[in-house]
Amino acid sequence: MRRYSRITGTGSYLPPRLVTNDDLVAELAQRGIETSDQWIVERTGIKARHFAGRDVASSDLAVEASRRAIEAAGITADDIDLIIVATSTPDMVFPSTAAILQNKLGVHGCPAFDVQAVCSGFVYALTVADAMLQTGAANRALVVGSEVFSRILDFNDRTTCVLFGDGAGAVVLEASDKPGILASDLHADGRHVDILCVPGNVYGGQILGDPLLKMDGQAVFKLAVGVLEKAARATLEKANLTDADIDWLIPHQANIRIMQSTARKLKLPMEKVIVTVDQHGNTSAASIPLALDHGVRTGQIKPGQNLLLEGVGGGFTWGAVLLTM
Repeated sequence: MRRYSRITGTGSYLPPRLVTNDDLVAELAQRGIETSDQWIVERTGIKARHFAGRDVASSDLAVEASRRAIEAAGITADDIDLIIVATSTPDMVFPSTAAILQNKLGVHGCPAFDVQAVCSGFVYALTVADAMLQTGAANRALVVGSEVFSRILDFNDRTTCVLFGDGAGAVVLEASDKPGILASDLHADGRHVDILCVPGNVYGGQILGDPLLKMDGQAVFKLAVGVLEKAARATLEKANLTDADIDWLIPHQANIRIMQSTARKLKLPMEKVIVTVDQHGNTSAASIPLALDHGVRTGQIKPGQNLLLEGVGGGFTWGAVLLTM
């Protein structure tokens, strides 16, 4: 009998500090940088985001989201036998944030590792977990996206610092004889590494290069709208389904214009798109699981519905996953 994997629980966590556009406008004004709520909303759809405190790491956000997902799945942390964390803002150079999360959950012995695909990270991590469950390498996986992007933002650059926020989302993925994850499609093109990156590294106790986020917004937008449609259609084709079979589109919450463009190309009304970018900003690898959990807990997403998850990120990476709840 073929093994499949299904999501049995979702969870999310946002740090308590809510930063509205007006809050950010006032903070930037102190630096002599002019912007406005209207400028931010018109270009991005973002109205607010959450920032973690200085002593809060990605694993701290991840553990809260994970506990909620584990509770929703009706299991205990001891039942988890695989942990994958998607993050671009790890607690340390090493060990992995997944290993740190494992310790905080009180789980010992199961494999735990990070996946680095920036904003596509959760789609990548979910695909890896699905493959491992299908082969019998694990039975219950905890897949997490967690980010503290606020600490790598350049608050002298209004084109990037207004976009990102912090948060974590998690799912429990369990082996099943009933299909859950139906298909996935992953890609990367290293020719575009420079359009979204943090070009710094640690050497001899010092930072070489620039440790803050750099982005060519126009280049990212142009690439994103094209590759997202291709990945979505490739995933649907693998599952022998069509646009009409999608109940909910859950895109990476980067920019409302990218999301609207993708929905149009897939002939989906925005009423079928889970949107959290207005209140969360771009939380990179955390944005898809945050939006997924929001949809589940608000009752929008129901058992048996088909969800298309998709994201793009630095690398340049992109991908999609089609699943049935």
